[in-house]
Amino acid sequence: MIKTAYYQDLTKMNTFGMKVKARCFIEYDSVADLVDIEFEELARPVLHIGGGSNLLFTDDFKGTVLHSKINFIEILDDAPAETVLVSVGAGVVFDDFCDWAAKEGLWGVENLSYIPGEVGASAVQNIGAYGVEVKDVIKTVYCYDTIDEEFVNFDVEDLEYGYRDSAFKNPEIKGRYIVTHVVFALSRTPQPKLDYGHLKAAVEAAGAELTPALIRKVIIKIRKEKLPEPSVMGSAGSFFKNPVITAEHYARIEAAAKAELGADYKVPHYDLPDGTVKVPAAWMIEQCGWKGKRSGNAAVYDKQPLVIVNYTGEAYPEEIIGLEKRIIASVKAKFDIELHPEVDHI
Repeated sequence: MIKTAYYQDLTKMNTFGMKVKARCFIEYDSVADLVDIEFEELARPVLHIGGGSNLLFTDDFKGTVLHSKINFIEILDDAPAETVLVSVGAGVVFDDFCDWAAKEGLWGVENLSYIPGEVGASAVQNIGAYGVEVKDVIKTVYCYDTIDEEFVNFDVEDLEYGYRDSAFKNPEIKGRYIVTHVVFALSRTPQPKLDYGHLKAAVEAAGAELTPALIRKVIIKIRKEKLPEPSVMGSAGSFFKNPVITAEHYARIEAAAKAELGADYKVPHYDLPDGTVKVPAAWMIEQCGWKGKRSGNAAVYDKQPLVIVNYTGEAYPEEIIGLEKRIIASVKAKFDIELHPEVDHI
């Protein structure tokens, strides 16, 4: 069924809580509904959203906002015993899928637990956390082509996945394909990935049998301790991407940090297979003194400086953007690194 509304309030449809409206809002709950939507006649621009968790509305949206309510989780009959292929509707809350997989004893998405958003958006954004990206478990993404008006599918190898990136974000095709469902390749064989940060120590401290459910429980606890609940304080989660730099650049940062903070100081980082180094944006933002700082109705979260929050619930988009620009400028001045937002600005 298709539901259409005009001048729809989007405040509760974006986790930042921006008080904006859409000229036209369309919600559908089946794949077949997409065939009945006259895409050429929709008010432009057209934006498809998931849970509204990775975007910042900068003003009222003057076009059409689409939202999927396609909601199903189905184990495919032809999956081999050791690998379980699971088809999941684009409108399924991604963490509900993680919860389902953990209860089924299936490995693959437990590290991605408690990331806000929906399954369709996860395949576009290539969400990731604790050493795992969703591309690692995606097999096929099924879509509706709004130009050729036909259903298509893409194998994971075709989607040019990168860090918080995919072919769906290519300007030449952005918005053309609407994800209808995603097939994930999960595993019955234990495949814990615990090498990121302090995850292994946290899981071992839990002192229980190593299962997807245990890892999920630990990760949810960690995330709740450092990230705000959108229902309490609006945010879009991690606002900036973690920059990847050369080993030489990292060496300069490390030398400067040791000179400033002591010879034994260790700069947090993650060595990548190609010899480059990923440095947490949160660490750099904190070193620039932003952690907990407030600017009008916006603030840098006091438990995780990677997160910009709608501190009072009354923040205007301009306040969020102004704070973002000042953070970028200060990190550039101190570390010669240009931070890039992970959040889409709409």
